[in-house]
Amino acid sequence: MKPKLLLHTCCAPCAGYVVQLLQKDYDITGYFYNPNIHPEEEYQKRLAEEKRYFDKLGFELIEGPYDMEDWFKLTKGHEHDQERGERCWLCYRMRLEHVSRFARENGLDFFATTLSLSPHKDAEKINQIGREISEKLGIRFLEADFKKDNGFKKSLDISRAEWFYRQKYCGCVFSQKH
Repeated sequence: MKPKLLLHTCCAPCAGYVVQLLQKDYDITGYFYNPNIHPEEEYQKRLAEEKRYFDKLGFELIEGPYDMEDWFKLTKGHEHDQERGERCWLCYRMRLEHVSRFARENGLDFFATTLSLSPHKDAEKINQIGREISEKLGIRFLEADFKKDNGFKKSLDISRAEWFYRQKYCGCVFSQKH
């Protein structure tokens, strides 16, 4: 029996490769928790693509709450931070803490995130935060840098084959301006 993994996903282009990579070793449940994505129309587009892909694969995808107001409170004062800076770290932590709690409360064995697939994301920092949360909450975190071994290129190939909607920014309204 494969261990149960709650995989935090941010968009279908990132999930495509990561799900294909992990499905042989884990029983995957997707978790779409992204209060950073704005405007809401963008959030809905990404969620719809995720649902379409997970339905095609026969995997469950759970939509977390859209805590937009909490995200804006959390990032107040960091509106001008550069991508890969402190605002991103706060955002990673918010999402990973939420996902890890959900995984623990629902009896899953691991939590992970697709975020490290993007060349715009700091995999080392994501893994550091994941380890800290894992230790604090007592649930295992699957560390990864999914962009390694041409992971990002593979995700692009899958995106083209699946005709995924591809966004032009991470989702954060502040990164859209930079």
